[in-house]
Amino acid sequence: MKELEILKIINRTLNTTQHIGDDCAYLKEFGIVITQDSLIENIHFSLNYTTPYKLGAKSALVNISDVLASGATPKYLTIALSLPKTIDNNFIEEFYKGINDTALKFDIEIIGGDITGSEKNIFISICAIGSTKDRNISSRANAKEDYVIITSGEHGSSAAGLYLLKENIKTPNELIEEHLIPNISKEASELISKNIQSPYAMMDSSDGIVDAVFKIAQASNLSAEIDLDKIPFNEKIKNISSNINYKNWILYGGEDYKLIAAISKKDFEQIKNKNIFTEIGYITKKKEAPLYIKDKNTSLEIFELNNTFNHFD
Repeated sequence: MKELEILKIINRTLNTTQHIGDDCAYLKEFGIVITQDSLIENIHFSLNYTTPYKLGAKSALVNISDVLASGATPKYLTIALSLPKTIDNNFIEEFYKGINDTALKFDIEIIGGDITGSEKNIFISICAIGSTKDRNISSRANAKEDYVIITSGEHGSSAAGLYLLKENIKTPNELIEEHLIPNISKEASELISKNIQSPYAMMDSSDGIVDAVFKIAQASNLSAEIDLDKIPFNEKIKNISSNINYKNWILYGGEDYKLIAAISKKDFEQIKNKNIFTEIGYITKKKEAPLYIKDKNTSLEIFELNNTFNHFD
């Protein structure tokens, strides 16, 4: 069963879904956003590739990224862990050091959580809470026709780094580190949510840039067009393997945790001189497909996210 099918079942089963739809729920009456992500050993991570410290850091970062993508200020974390008996005290200490150092970097307080046993694998579930004070909060349904699509940072590095880890290739190490401890930008989130007054849509690229743009267009009942040649990426991913089309890493790789936003042209003119965001496309009126991708040689239409992992050939 696919994730989108599960979400449809949840939406038609629950008696209220007014706060469901974005990665963070915006609880306006309390002035907060809240999100929760889970990581499961041998599905989301492997101890063959990472250390307890880096695992702790990434576990925190993936939740902080969702708060930043909402436009809010990350404030609090709770951590739930399910651990098998094979885990020793050193693992727990290093894991929490990774979380603590990350929290300190973003001025976040860890306020609690839960610890239970598990039969075999490690289960991590983190809840992040952000403050909406003095911030304009995003929604993926806020995009409008003629909005520009912008992104912060490079795409494809994390997927390339994971490939290197699986193939036991040690270089380029910078790509491996992008996968193990993603570099997320508090400044990029603040630039938009502090300076833009009009509605805007923003997500992170946790599931890939195609996933983010597709969901923004679909939630806004519009379509989007992006130019692959304009998407920033690390040139080193081109030469990693002759058997890999590096464009797939850029478009579908995920886990780069860069921000993808749809904002008005006027708003982009206001912030583009900061050189944090790159324009990669625009929102259009609703067409047959939610997303159209082009480069100098070809074009691709994306009708469903289930079919996005096709080669861009």
